[in-house]
Amino acid sequence: MTDTEQLKQLSAGIQTVREEISKVIIGQTDIVEQLLVSLFARGHCLLVGVPGLAKTLLIRTLANSLDLSFSRVQFTPDLMPGDITGTEVIEDNRTTGQKSFRFVKGPVFANIVLADEINRTPPKTQAALLEAMQEHNVTAAGTTYKLPEPFFVLATQNPIEQEGTYPLPEAQLDRFMFNLLLDYPSFTEELQIVRSTTLESLTQVSTVMGADQILASQNLVRRVPIAENVVEYAVKLVQATRPSTSDNAMVRDFVAYGAGPRASQYLVLGAKARAAITGRPTPEIADVIAVTLPVLRHRIVTNFNAEAEGVSVDTIISSLVAGMAR
Repeated sequence: MTDTEQLKQLSAGIQTVREEISKVIIGQTDIVEQLLVSLFARGHCLLVGVPGLAKTLLIRTLANSLDLSFSRVQFTPDLMPGDITGTEVIEDNRTTGQKSFRFVKGPVFANIVLADEINRTPPKTQAALLEAMQEHNVTAAGTTYKLPEPFFVLATQNPIEQEGTYPLPEAQLDRFMFNLLLDYPSFTEELQIVRSTTLESLTQVSTVMGADQILASQNLVRRVPIAENVVEYAVKLVQATRPSTSDNAMVRDFVAYGAGPRASQYLVLGAKARAAITGRPTPEIADVIAVTLPVLRHRIVTNFNAEAEGVSVDTIISSLVAGMAR
Protein backbone atom coordinates (compact mmCIF):
# COMPACT_ATOMS: atom_id res chain seq x y z
CA MET A 1 0.00 0.00 0.00
CA THR A 2 1.38 3.42 -0.99
CA ASP A 3 1.68 6.34 1.45
CA THR A 4 -1.12 8.16 -0.40
CA GLU A 5 -3.45 5.19 0.07
CA GLN A 6 -2.46 4.95 3.75
CA LEU A 7 -3.26 8.65 4.20
CA LYS A 8 -6.76 8.13 2.76
CA GLN A 9 -7.29 5.12 5.02
CA LEU A 10 -6.05 7.06 8.05
CA SER A 11 -8.32 10.02 7.27
CA ALA A 12 -11.36 7.73 6.97
CA GLY A 13 -10.45 5.97 10.23
CA ILE A 14 -10.01 9.27 12.09
CA GLN A 15 -13.40 10.49 10.88
CA THR A 16 -14.99 7.35 12.32
CA VAL A 17 -13.08 7.84 15.60
CA ARG A 18 -14.45 11.39 15.85
CA GLU A 19 -17.98 10.10 15.27
CA GLU A 20 -17.59 7.45 17.97
CA ILE A 21 -16.19 9.94 20.49
CA SER A 22 -19.00 12.42 19.71
CA LYS A 23 -21.52 9.78 20.86
CA VAL A 24 -20.22 10.26 24.41
CA ILE A 25 -18.43 13.64 24.44
CA ILE A 26 -20.54 16.67 23.53
CA GLY A 27 -18.52 19.49 21.94
CA GLN A 28 -14.76 19.78 22.60
CA THR A 29 -14.09 19.12 18.89
CA ASP A 30 -10.85 21.15 18.90
CA ILE A 31 -9.56 19.28 21.98
CA VAL A 32 -10.36 15.92 20.36
CA GLU A 33 -8.48 16.94 17.21
CA GLN A 34 -5.45 18.11 19.20
CA LEU A 35 -5.40 14.87 21.22
CA LEU A 36 -5.39 12.87 17.97
CA VAL A 37 -2.66 15.09 16.47
CA SER A 38 -0.51 14.55 19.56
CA LEU A 39 -1.11 10.79 19.56
CA PHE A 40 -0.11 10.35 15.92
CA ALA A 41 2.89 12.65 16.36
CA ARG A 42 4.06 10.46 19.31
CA GLY A 43 3.66 13.32 21.76
CA HIS A 44 2.10 13.65 25.21
CA CYS A 45 -0.53 16.13 26.42
CA LEU A 46 -1.10 18.26 29.50
CA LEU A 47 -4.79 19.09 30.00
CA VAL A 48 -5.73 22.06 32.18
CA GLY A 49 -9.33 22.57 33.22
CA VAL A 50 -11.63 22.91 36.19
CA PRO A 51 -13.22 19.75 37.65
CA GLY A 52 -16.26 18.30 35.94
CA LEU A 53 -15.34 18.96 32.30
CA ALA A 54 -15.21 15.23 31.46
CA LYS A 55 -11.42 15.06 31.06
CA THR A 56 -11.28 11.47 32.32
CA LEU A 57 -14.32 10.41 30.28
CA LEU A 58 -12.83 11.96 27.13
CA ILE A 59 -9.54 10.09 27.54
CA ARG A 60 -11.23 6.79 28.40
CA THR A 61 -13.53 7.15 25.38
CA LEU A 62 -10.53 7.83 23.14
CA ALA A 63 -8.83 4.68 24.45
CA ASN A 64 -11.97 2.59 23.87
CA SER A 65 -12.46 3.84 20.31
CA LEU A 66 -8.83 3.00 19.51
CA ASP A 67 -8.78 -0.41 21.20
CA LEU A 68 -5.94 0.63 23.50
CA SER A 69 -5.34 -0.32 27.12
CA PHE A 70 -6.07 2.48 29.59
CA SER A 71 -4.98 3.17 33.15
CA ARG A 72 -5.61 6.07 35.50
CA VAL A 73 -3.32 7.21 38.32
CA GLN A 74 -4.68 9.66 40.87
CA PHE A 75 -1.67 11.73 41.92
CA THR A 76 -1.58 12.52 45.65
CA PRO A 77 1.14 13.87 47.99
CA ASP A 78 1.90 10.37 49.34
CA LEU A 79 2.21 8.69 45.91
CA MET A 80 5.59 6.98 45.45
CA PRO A 81 7.48 6.35 42.18
CA GLY A 82 6.95 2.59 42.56
CA ASP A 83 3.18 3.17 42.66
CA ILE A 84 3.46 4.31 39.04
CA THR A 85 6.26 2.28 37.50
CA GLY A 86 5.89 -0.93 39.53
CA THR A 87 7.79 -2.62 42.32
CA GLU A 88 9.66 -5.81 43.12
CA VAL A 89 8.07 -8.30 45.49
CA ILE A 90 9.54 -11.37 47.16
CA GLU A 91 8.05 -14.59 45.84
CA ASP A 92 8.37 -18.12 47.29
CA ASN A 93 9.11 -20.98 44.92
CA ARG A 94 7.02 -23.83 46.38
CA THR A 95 9.03 -26.46 44.50
CA THR A 96 12.51 -25.46 45.65
CA GLY A 97 11.60 -23.44 48.73
CA GLN A 98 13.79 -20.58 47.51
CA LYS A 99 12.81 -16.92 47.54
CA SER A 100 13.22 -14.67 44.52
CA PHE A 101 12.24 -11.19 43.41
CA ARG A 102 9.49 -10.65 40.86
CA PHE A 103 8.71 -7.32 39.22
CA VAL A 104 5.04 -6.35 39.41
CA LYS A 105 4.26 -3.84 36.68
CA GLY A 106 2.60 -0.57 37.66
CA PRO A 107 -0.19 1.37 35.93
CA VAL A 108 2.32 3.05 33.59
CA PHE A 109 2.33 -0.20 31.58
CA ALA A 110 -0.66 0.77 29.44
CA ASN A 111 -1.09 2.36 26.02
CA ILE A 112 -2.89 5.42 27.38
CA VAL A 113 -2.03 6.63 30.89
CA LEU A 114 -4.07 9.34 32.60
CA ALA A 115 -2.00 11.14 35.25
CA ASP A 116 -4.78 12.88 37.17
CA GLU A 117 -3.70 16.12 38.89
CA ILE A 118 0.02 15.55 38.28
CA ASN A 119 0.94 18.70 40.22
CA ARG A 120 -0.34 17.21 43.50
CA THR A 121 2.56 14.79 43.90
CA PRO A 122 6.20 15.59 44.85
CA PRO A 123 8.86 16.10 42.14
CA LYS A 124 10.44 12.67 42.72
CA THR A 125 7.22 10.92 41.72
CA GLN A 126 6.58 13.33 38.85
CA ALA A 127 10.08 12.55 37.55
CA ALA A 128 9.35 8.79 37.49
CA LEU A 129 6.48 9.34 35.06
CA LEU A 130 8.34 11.90 32.99
CA GLU A 131 11.31 9.53 32.59
CA ALA A 132 8.96 6.84 31.29
CA MET A 133 7.47 9.38 28.88
CA GLN A 134 10.88 10.22 27.48
CA GLU A 135 12.50 6.78 27.38
CA HIS A 136 9.39 4.58 26.84
CA ASN A 137 10.80 2.08 29.33
CA VAL A 138 11.13 1.48 33.07
CA THR A 139 14.28 0.28 34.85
CA ALA A 140 14.02 -1.68 38.10
CA ALA A 141 16.89 -3.46 39.86
CA GLY A 142 19.07 -3.17 36.78
CA THR A 143 16.48 -4.67 34.42
CA THR A 144 14.84 -2.57 31.71
CA TYR A 145 11.19 -3.20 30.86
CA LYS A 146 9.77 -1.80 27.61
CA LEU A 147 6.46 0.02 27.80
CA PRO A 148 3.67 -1.01 25.42
CA GLU A 149 3.47 0.87 22.13
CA PRO A 150 1.86 3.18 21.31
CA PHE A 151 2.49 4.94 24.63
CA PHE A 152 0.51 8.11 25.26
CA VAL A 153 0.46 10.08 28.55
CA LEU A 154 -2.24 12.63 29.33
CA ALA A 155 -1.66 14.58 32.52
CA THR A 156 -4.29 16.87 34.03
CA GLN A 157 -3.99 19.93 36.25
CA ASN A 158 -6.65 21.82 38.16
CA PRO A 159 -6.07 25.59 37.70
CA ILE A 160 -8.17 26.59 40.72
CA GLU A 161 -6.48 25.15 43.82
CA GLN A 162 -2.74 25.77 44.00
CA GLU A 163 -2.20 25.22 47.74
CA GLY A 164 -0.26 22.05 48.48
CA THR A 165 0.73 21.54 44.85
CA TYR A 166 4.12 20.98 43.20
CA PRO A 167 4.12 22.88 39.88
CA LEU A 168 6.01 21.15 37.10
CA PRO A 169 9.33 22.89 36.33
CA GLU A 170 9.76 24.36 32.85
CA ALA A 171 12.22 21.60 31.88
CA GLN A 172 9.59 18.96 32.69
CA LEU A 173 6.74 20.91 31.08
CA ASP A 174 8.84 20.89 27.90
CA ARG A 175 8.37 17.09 27.69
CA PHE A 176 4.69 17.61 26.86
CA MET A 177 3.96 18.28 23.20
CA PHE A 178 0.67 20.11 23.87
CA ASN A 179 -0.79 22.13 26.72
CA LEU A 180 -4.55 22.03 26.17
CA LEU A 181 -7.01 24.33 27.95
CA LEU A 182 -10.50 22.89 28.42
CA ASP A 183 -13.24 25.49 28.62
CA TYR A 184 -16.85 25.33 29.86
CA PRO A 185 -19.43 24.02 27.37
CA SER A 186 -21.90 26.37 25.72
CA PHE A 187 -25.54 26.47 26.88
CA THR A 188 -26.67 24.20 24.02
CA GLU A 189 -23.83 21.74 24.64
CA GLU A 190 -24.55 21.63 28.38
CA LEU A 191 -28.22 20.89 27.66
CA GLN A 192 -27.15 17.92 25.52
CA ILE A 193 -24.70 16.76 28.19
CA VAL A 194 -27.32 16.81 30.93
CA ARG A 195 -29.90 15.02 28.79
CA SER A 196 -27.53 12.28 27.63
CA THR A 197 -25.91 11.59 31.02
CA THR A 198 -29.10 11.36 33.06
CA LEU A 199 -30.58 8.47 31.09
CA GLU A 200 -30.78 4.90 32.37
CA SER A 201 -28.20 3.56 29.91
CA LEU A 202 -25.04 5.26 28.64
CA THR A 203 -23.86 5.15 25.03
CA GLN A 204 -21.13 2.65 24.15
CA VAL A 205 -18.44 3.36 21.57
CA SER A 206 -17.18 0.94 18.93
CA THR A 207 -13.53 0.09 18.33
CA VAL A 208 -12.17 1.67 15.17
CA MET A 209 -8.38 1.32 15.13
CA GLY A 210 -5.93 -1.03 16.82
CA ALA A 211 -2.39 -0.59 18.15
CA ASP A 212 -0.68 -1.94 15.01
CA GLN A 213 -2.59 0.46 12.75
CA ILE A 214 -1.78 3.39 15.04
CA LEU A 215 1.95 2.52 15.07
CA ALA A 216 1.95 2.29 11.26
CA SER A 217 0.19 5.68 11.08
CA GLN A 218 2.73 7.23 13.48
CA ASN A 219 5.51 6.08 11.14
CA LEU A 220 3.53 7.44 8.18
CA VAL A 221 3.33 10.88 9.84
CA ARG A 222 7.14 11.00 10.01
CA ARG A 223 7.33 10.28 6.27
CA VAL A 224 4.93 13.09 5.32
CA PRO A 225 6.90 15.58 3.18
CA ILE A 226 6.90 19.23 4.23
CA ALA A 227 7.85 22.30 2.22
CA GLU A 228 10.94 24.25 3.27
CA ASN A 229 8.99 27.50 3.69
CA VAL A 230 6.66 25.80 6.20
CA VAL A 231 9.62 24.57 8.26
CA GLU A 232 11.20 28.04 8.10
CA TYR A 233 7.94 29.59 9.29
CA ALA A 234 7.88 27.28 12.33
CA VAL A 235 11.49 28.04 13.25
CA LYS A 236 11.06 31.81 12.76
CA LEU A 237 7.95 31.73 14.94
CA VAL A 238 9.82 29.97 17.77
CA GLN A 239 12.84 32.28 17.47
CA ALA A 240 10.47 35.25 17.69
CA THR A 241 9.45 34.09 21.20
CA ARG A 242 12.97 34.78 22.51
CA PRO A 243 13.53 38.35 23.75
CA SER A 244 17.15 38.37 22.56
CA THR A 245 16.22 37.65 18.92
CA SER A 246 12.65 38.99 18.65
CA ASP A 247 11.52 42.23 17.08
CA ASN A 248 8.04 41.87 18.63
CA ALA A 249 7.37 44.58 21.23
CA MET A 250 5.22 42.34 23.45
CA VAL A 251 7.93 39.66 23.59
CA ARG A 252 10.62 42.19 24.53
CA ASP A 253 8.40 43.78 27.19
CA PHE A 254 6.70 40.74 28.73
CA VAL A 255 8.76 37.58 28.10
CA ALA A 256 11.61 36.41 30.34
CA TYR A 257 12.46 33.20 28.45
CA GLY A 258 11.29 32.02 25.04
CA ALA A 259 10.69 28.54 23.66
CA GLY A 260 13.53 26.11 22.87
CA PRO A 261 14.25 24.03 19.74
CA ARG A 262 11.85 21.28 20.88
CA ALA A 263 9.01 23.73 20.18
CA SER A 264 10.13 23.98 16.52
CA GLN A 265 10.21 20.19 16.27
CA TYR A 266 6.70 19.86 17.72
CA LEU A 267 5.30 22.60 15.48
CA VAL A 268 6.53 20.70 12.41
CA LEU A 269 5.42 17.29 13.73
CA GLY A 270 2.04 18.70 14.78
CA ALA A 271 1.55 20.22 11.32
CA LYS A 272 2.46 16.90 9.68
CA ALA A 273 0.09 14.94 11.92
CA ARG A 274 -2.75 17.43 11.38
CA ALA A 275 -2.35 17.15 7.62
CA ALA A 276 -2.13 13.34 7.76
CA ILE A 277 -5.28 12.80 9.82
CA THR A 278 -7.25 14.91 7.34
CA GLY A 279 -5.85 12.95 4.39
CA ARG A 280 -3.70 15.75 2.95
CA PRO A 281 -0.28 14.77 1.51
CA THR A 282 1.66 17.75 2.91
CA PRO A 283 1.08 20.36 5.64
CA GLU A 284 0.67 24.10 5.11
CA ILE A 285 1.51 27.13 7.23
CA ALA A 286 -2.12 27.08 8.42
CA ASP A 287 -1.41 23.70 10.06
CA VAL A 288 1.55 25.19 11.95
CA ILE A 289 -0.63 28.10 13.12
CA ALA A 290 -3.36 25.64 14.25
CA VAL A 291 -0.96 23.94 16.72
CA THR A 292 0.93 27.09 17.78
CA LEU A 293 -1.03 27.84 20.98
CA PRO A 294 -0.90 24.33 22.51
CA VAL A 295 2.78 23.92 21.58
CA LEU A 296 4.04 27.30 22.81
CA ARG A 297 1.84 28.31 25.76
CA HIS A 298 3.79 26.22 28.33
CA ARG A 299 7.20 26.99 26.82
CA ILE A 300 7.13 30.78 27.19
CA VAL A 301 7.96 32.21 30.62
CA THR A 302 6.56 35.69 31.21
CA ASN A 303 8.13 38.32 33.49
CA PHE A 304 6.73 40.46 36.28
CA ASN A 305 5.54 43.16 33.85
CA ALA A 306 3.21 40.66 32.17
CA GLU A 307 1.75 39.61 35.51
CA ALA A 308 1.34 43.22 36.66
CA GLU A 309 -0.43 44.26 33.46
CA GLY A 310 -2.48 41.07 33.11
CA VAL A 311 -0.92 40.03 29.79
CA SER A 312 -1.39 36.30 29.14
CA VAL A 313 0.91 33.98 27.21
CA ASP A 314 -1.89 33.28 24.71
CA THR A 315 -2.14 37.02 23.97
CA ILE A 316 1.61 37.21 23.31
CA ILE A 317 1.48 34.17 20.99
CA SER A 318 -1.49 35.63 19.08
CA SER A 319 0.49 38.85 18.67
CA LEU A 320 3.43 36.88 17.27
CA VAL A 321 1.27 34.99 14.75
CA ALA A 322 -0.40 38.24 13.64
CA GLY A 323 3.02 39.87 13.23
CA MET A 324 4.30 36.97 11.13
CA ALA A 325 1.32 37.39 8.76
CA ARG A 326 2.33 40.96 7.91
